[in-house]
Amino acid sequence: MHDRTIAELGTALERGECSSVELTRATLERIDQAADLNAFITLTPESALAEAAEADAARARGEAGPLTGIPIAHKDIFCTEGVRTSCGSRMLERFVPPYDAFVVARLRAAGAVAVGKTNMDEFAMGSSNETSFFGPVKNPWDRNAVPGGSSGGSAAAVASGLVPAATGTDTGGSIRQPAALTGISGLKPTYGRVSRYGMIAFASSLDQAGPMASSAEDLAIMLQGMAGFDRRDSTCVDRPVPDYRAALAETDVRGLRIGLPREFIEADGVDAEVSGAVTAATDALREAGADVREISLPNAGMAVPVYYVIAPAEASSNLSRFDGVRYGYRCDSPADLEDLYKRSRGEGFGEEVKRRIMVGTYALSAGYYDAYYRKAQQVRRLVQEDFARAFESVDVIAGPTAPSTAFPLGSKADDPVQMYLSDIFTIAVNLAGLPALSVPAGFGGGRPVGLQLIGNHFQEGRLLGAAHGYQQLTDWHRQRPSVEG
Repeated sequence: MHDRTIAELGTALERGECSSVELTRATLERIDQAADLNAFITLTPESALAEAAEADAARARGEAGPLTGIPIAHKDIFCTEGVRTSCGSRMLERFVPPYDAFVVARLRAAGAVAVGKTNMDEFAMGSSNETSFFGPVKNPWDRNAVPGGSSGGSAAAVASGLVPAATGTDTGGSIRQPAALTGISGLKPTYGRVSRYGMIAFASSLDQAGPMASSAEDLAIMLQGMAGFDRRDSTCVDRPVPDYRAALAETDVRGLRIGLPREFIEADGVDAEVSGAVTAATDALREAGADVREISLPNAGMAVPVYYVIAPAEASSNLSRFDGVRYGYRCDSPADLEDLYKRSRGEGFGEEVKRRIMVGTYALSAGYYDAYYRKAQQVRRLVQEDFARAFESVDVIAGPTAPSTAFPLGSKADDPVQMYLSDIFTIAVNLAGLPALSVPAGFGGGRPVGLQLIGNHFQEGRLLGAAHGYQQLTDWHRQRPSVEG
């Protein structure tokens, strides 16, 4: 059952080929077999089996939906009532929330069975899933390589068939980049499409929750369960949620106008294997009837430096609450109040988090605010305007998700700038608040390559339709690594 999609598992449950309880037990056994991936921080077998039994009862009453009885996992950044939510950090190692995040509550209400919390870069800061307090996650395609970050645990869990789907978050590419490096599909919705309530904040103007799964159809099913208005998040947009699964059939790649940014094609440092796979993917779409044309995003090259001013600035503010007094880890036997603050934050946070807090605090400090933070916000507007002009002539923008395939564990750990460039093709989307996804598009050296598709605001249906159309032409999304390694 581990190689089936949500849609296929739903059919199997409907036909009585298995029960949700049996499916959940098999899922937990497979997770145990693949423990060396370090994809999970916390497992919840007892509550999962109880939820599965409830799902079986709901199905018997004729009340089942597409997600009823389907095992899923949650990134450990989402608050879960009564279940530890660590955010991959020593700072929150013992934090047990008294409530569920909006996304968790919505998916539970839809009948999904939560089997546990997945590993992640500490406070979602990282591109390799090596900054977690609980150790690095391994890529199931090559256990010596990273799975990408920060949703690497969710990506590895889906790629290896431990669960058919998982939740993730994307601040600068943290759903799409690990999806590309592990060969799965991952969607970052429009900013405001999914409530951030109960999601531990990293950079509030960029963070967005989204689904990770094996196919575009499964992304549509998951997004249907996650999206919706929530007045507890002031940035959540109050507009109807379309039927995303129905949109798959309505979007035909014939006549679809696809833009290829010149800046993506000519970018330095892109592996030849990645370029070749993306070219082959757009050629396949062209042959299927899509209108593929070259476009320009002239300020795309400014996205990474802008991001690394804005995101750390917001992080330094959001993480100020974790001081050992109000929230988070508290050091032992402090000498005085100043020692309590300094040692609690010094011992509770990892190196990458402390680096970003320091950068962000500097950018917001008196005398430097205008030179860095205000200037970054002005350039952010230019990036947004680039996309707005592009969508006047195309429906979807295509390009690589990441410049390389999965890189070896530890190979970029001592070079933060090289690590930050892993997200060079994804960050601009977050600055503009657009929806975008990554789907598998081939392999390079035995490691997956991702194709990124970017849509206009709230055009998730068109985006999913384009991805689904591509997946009808190829079988890259059907490839699976061996759990045994």
